[in-house]
Amino acid sequence: MTTFRLLWEIHKWIGIVLGLVLIMSAVTGALLLLKKEYHWIQPSTQRGTEGPAEKLAPIHEVYKAIFALNLPEFQSEEDIDRIDFRPGKRVHKVRSVHGNLEVQVDAISTAILGDVNIRRSDWLETIHDGNFFGEFVHDYIMVIVAVATVVLALSGYMIWLWPKILKRRARKKRAA
Repeated sequence: MTTFRLLWEIHKWIGIVLGLVLIMSAVTGALLLLKKEYHWIQPSTQRGTEGPAEKLAPIHEVYKAIFALNLPEFQSEEDIDRIDFRPGKRVHKVRSVHGNLEVQVDAISTAILGDVNIRRSDWLETIHDGNFFGEFVHDYIMVIVAVATVVLALSGYMIWLWPKILKRRARKKRAA
């Protein structure tokens, strides 16, 4: 088997095996790039009450406001994945460990801003990076996919360049 044919076969099989993973990664990546443009992917950030930092409510008051909603996804501190504070908008974005829910709380008055929303962007991100399929896929398979993508690109360039190199050599031989 020639070097060119071997390269062609490697390129073909990597492309066949990785095609679906690359399509999934490209689609979820595109949606993640657009997440702030579409409310159904990621809820837009509300604006809280204006005021100086001295008037910000303590974090335990934010907890009280969340737990007062009596949502099954927010029953205890263990149900909270994270609280993102947006100082410019004076809002806390509280995310649940369960169901990718988000509740936005005014950082000064602790009033609930808007509806309880689903953050599909978090779910899309877990698909994009492989965590959705398990830690093994994220930690090992996606690394292999990244390396294989580089091999796919390099072998593609070689398959494209190889005939050009051979033609140039043949022209030089004929000229000599």
